[in-house]
Amino acid sequence: MKQPRPPGEKPAFTGPEMLTARIPPMLAYFAPPFDSPRHLFEIKWDGTRCLLFLDQGRLRLQNRRLEDITHRYPELAGLAGDLQATNAILDGELVVLADGRPSFPLLQQREQAADPLKISLLARRLPATYIAFDLLFLNDRPRHLLPLEERRALLEGCLRESPRLVLSRAVYEHGRAFFAEAVAQGFEGVMAKALGSPYLIGTRSRFWLKIKPRLTEECVIIGYTPGKGGREESFGALLVAGPEGGRLVYRGRVGSGFDEATLGELTPRLRALETETPPVAGVRVKGARWVRPQLRALVSYQEKTARGHFRAPVFVRLLPA
Repeated sequence: MKQPRPPGEKPAFTGPEMLTARIPPMLAYFAPPFDSPRHLFEIKWDGTRCLLFLDQGRLRLQNRRLEDITHRYPELAGLAGDLQATNAILDGELVVLADGRPSFPLLQQREQAADPLKISLLARRLPATYIAFDLLFLNDRPRHLLPLEERRALLEGCLRESPRLVLSRAVYEHGRAFFAEAVAQGFEGVMAKALGSPYLIGTRSRFWLKIKPRLTEECVIIGYTPGKGGREESFGALLVAGPEGGRLVYRGRVGSGFDEATLGELTPRLRALETETPPVAGVRVKGARWVRPQLRALVSYQEKTARGHFRAPVFVRLLPA
């Protein structure tokens, strides 16, 4: 019987065509630290996401943007000999190590090199290591729909570690302590993966959760969006801006972290400060109600996007004016 396709997986792969395809990797959601007997926890490596394709001794490396980056890492050509398989597809991370820790600035030097001579020199001076954490295909058979534990067992069985190839180790259940130790040692964070879960190609899934230290920033409230449903009488999200280079820069919407008391206190204060003009030039938000920038809030977030917007923001509290 043909195995059903898990909800959300895209596209569907059923056989050897995977070896020549461009395969978008599985992605994760953010989450706070937690313990769970139903998850394993791994280091979140600060590198470049990379799928490794091996087919009859031929090696291909593909990044998250589906680009072939094999030529950028000539020192990894020997990875074919480190895998005891006729063909395989691995998921992992490319890193450049400095004192035993991934160095993203050094990796950026490798990523930005285009000249063949410079690539050759950097391959010797800043060699990359491939850290493998999942397996999608092995010996003529797709494996991505197998439970996580079975995929890891197959990965461990076909992989021979070397200076250029490392298996990402995992711990079970004790996610909080593992996260604290990882951060204390200078790592970016931790990945939590649900036991028994499949690998959903090209899908962001809550089977995988990325846990990183949260940052905070003091912001100015510049507007809000009307609430819906249970928050119809208050507001949906705050629109906030943060200081940067002597001016206010739009940081995005903050729609979570509010309790009933905060909603009740803040709503009338926002309405009393409404104005027609956005306090920050160039900001356009459909349905926004702008307010004079007199209220300040502390906002926590995971990271900032390239545009300077908060990712996964949460309201912490109001600050004194």
